[in-house]
Amino acid sequence: MSDKVPSISEAEWEVMNVLWKKAPQTANEVISSLQEQTDWKPKTVRTLLDRLAQKKVVGVNKDQKVYTFYPLYSQDDCQHAEAQSFIKRIYGGTLKSMLVQFIQEDSLSEEDIKELRSILDEKPKEKKSK
Repeated sequence: MSDKVPSISEAEWEVMNVLWKKAPQTANEVISSLQEQTDWKPKTVRTLLDRLAQKKVVGVNKDQKVYTFYPLYSQDDCQHAEAQSFIKRIYGGTLKSMLVQFIQEDSLSEEDIKELRSILDEKPKEKKSK
């Protein structure tokens, strides 16, 4: 989807993870999945589903007796938007600043360094389109 992905909370991410695994699902199916990993009450999950629907991150199929919910954005779209938001908030929008900090502070194995070099070498040189 080319539209800007709305911001979603940590709790909403949990709901989305359930829907990305399998969709469409009824509210009860989502509740059942989440109760295996959280202590949330059914009302909490329904509130989160309603909030995601209001934000237009989740669609609702109202054609059947029981409504079903499905994601309107892919997991990749949401992860990308969240990463961009994080970089903008914490690193002033500069990816390089973030990478430098992580590389300097994190002990990388030779294998990690080799993999990062390979990724950078394969990345096509793109022109900024602004």
